[in-house]
Amino acid sequence: MDSVRTLLVAVPLLGLLAAAIWFAAVEWVSVDVPAIPAWGYAALVSGVVLSLAVGIGLMALIFYSSRHGYDDAAAGRERHDRQP
Repeated sequence: MDSVRTLLVAVPLLGLLAAAIWFAAVEWVSVDVPAIPAWGYAALVSGVVLSLAVGIGLMALIFYSSRHGYDDAAAGRERHDRQP
């Protein structure tokens, strides 16, 4: 029964994904615009790298904070490793 529910959700979603990819590919090819210069690609790549670095850095801080108990006070729990 669970596999049928999974299929009833997954198949339409995969169909929508395929339709979106097809539509994007058709529109990408049909648009006639000037080529992107080399500095444009450099800006695009540096933006992607910077965004990934910020995202990875923030996720690392979240995991560090969670593992070292810095989030306990905000959640209403006290740290057990404190010594008076």
